[in-house]
Amino acid sequence: MAEPGSIQAEGRPLTTFSIVACDLGAGEWGVAVASKFPAVGAVVPWAEPQAGAVATQAWANPRYGPQGLDLLRRGAAAPDAVDRLLAGDDGRDHRQLGMVDARGGAATHTGTACLEWAGGRTGPGYAAQGNLLVSAATVEALAGAFEASAGRPLAERLLACLEAAQRAGGDRRGQQSAALLVVRRDGGYGGLSDSLVDLRVDDHPQPLQELARLHGIHQEVFGQTPRSQWLPVGPALAAELRRRLVELGHGDDLEAGLRRWAGMENLEERLDGSERLDPVLIDKLLGRR
Repeated sequence: MAEPGSIQAEGRPLTTFSIVACDLGAGEWGVAVASKFPAVGAVVPWAEPQAGAVATQAWANPRYGPQGLDLLRRGAAAPDAVDRLLAGDDGRDHRQLGMVDARGGAATHTGTACLEWAGGRTGPGYAAQGNLLVSAATVEALAGAFEASAGRPLAERLLACLEAAQRAGGDRRGQQSAALLVVRRDGGYGGLSDSLVDLRVDDHPQPLQELARLHGIHQEVFGQTPRSQWLPVGPALAAELRRRLVELGHGDDLEAGLRRWAGMENLEERLDGSERLDPVLIDKLLGRR
């Protein structure tokens, strides 16, 4: 692997708070980040299933992303991978870095030249960090929200972490962008992608609210309701669904109409015949959502 190299401290730093984390039971790794910096999601978050996750910020070295994942992929523990990246970078004092490895080990680094308040914290399965923050409370809120949300899906936990951190003070310059990246082997579109969730808000006065809104849309299209919660389609519901499909111009053949409508609404992955239906699909069709 090529050495990380040095990027001089020029331009604007990524005054940022982030959390990298994993859910080993679900086989998921992810990063959530917010900043008073445009398009923070283009630089900070990196993740690969069964390898780990990386956040590179402050006077960010973008090479830390792919090179860090390469180290993790080859079995390095997070603290060792961080040390190896820093050793090859003359700008290490200006860098901030968080990392979680394939086994849930975590490490965080804050260079001595990072802008105050700057620091990080690690715990089982996560590393939280930030720079140019109102106070240490922002990082403590990241960590506390993650620890308090065990059992929820990783993407939801990471969003909750950002919201808690912002309430605690956040970036002392304000808000501009945010991003959420969660990966799982074959967990993305059609089982042919590892990107379970990959959402970015590049420039917005309320980026965390906008990120949560986008996540809601993403879940409507790509989320999965357990089959045990799908509803049987009895005569009354079938008649109501047919009436609605006819109103929308899809005809009165229930199965064919559902198939056409679901395709138009990008909900085809929530449809499997017409005998039992995902309640999300029913509510959407009947205008309850």
